[in-house]
Amino acid sequence: MRKIESKDIISRITDLCADANFNLPQDITDCIASYIKNDDSISDKILKEILENAKIASQEKIALCQDTGTANFFVKIGKNVEIVGDDIFCAINKGVAQGYTKYYLRKSIVCDPLDRINTKDNTPANIYCDFTDGNEIEITILTKGGGSENASFLKMLTPLDGWEGIKKFVIESIKLKGANACPPIIVGLGIGGDFASVGLLAKKAILRTIGSKNKKQEYDKKEQELLEEINKLNIGPMGLGGVPTALAVFIETKHCHIASMPVAINIQCHSCRRKTIVL
Repeated sequence: MRKIESKDIISRITDLCADANFNLPQDITDCIASYIKNDDSISDKILKEILENAKIASQEKIALCQDTGTANFFVKIGKNVEIVGDDIFCAINKGVAQGYTKYYLRKSIVCDPLDRINTKDNTPANIYCDFTDGNEIEITILTKGGGSENASFLKMLTPLDGWEGIKKFVIESIKLKGANACPPIIVGLGIGGDFASVGLLAKKAILRTIGSKNKKQEYDKKEQELLEEINKLNIGPMGLGGVPTALAVFIETKHCHIASMPVAINIQCHSCRRKTIVL
């Protein structure tokens, strides 16, 4: 059994909060750059400004966006790991509190949805744990801004609606809220499970690297089909027209009841702040 001190988790999470908020992943910048045509269009200018913003944020160690988001953590804990000290939930939350305070990241979490009193350290984080083989802990952070999160949708479709019903729901949702989510966006699509789990499916989908293939060939084709349809909407970068409206569509599926077909859409803005560490 491998022992990992909770103080080491806290320290790594503290710095991870800064790293995610200061540095845009390479797959995101590469994808954005691939759409630049140097044709002096509005979309081209915006895409160049997005990349310039990312460069400045990384060099100056300042937040890519003023909304440093809800801190979401996806954790894989090896069955041969023993955490000494605080449990994983307490350790991550202590790391978030320290990271958001030390690096002057905006604190956006309120303790009650109606009272709206700020917790002042961006905790509690949303923490999702899975258990795996091995003696390591893998932690992925996704800092999710309010603008893109507010452009999320969930609908209980029926099996009769089929793929065409899902596609219609996605396109109508992007038409309604895509411009509000600071495009170009990444679309996470969850299909299956139940009301409680389908939203998490959609959020997990956002964690995929742009350019990666869906494990199921039929869904890989559906991702490309949806991406093409979304990019025909002419919403464009920051909602000002042109292409791209979306950088990627990622689908996650799960078993479900014979009478149900839950579908959830979780939209990620172009500032897709995700990082993974392994302890």
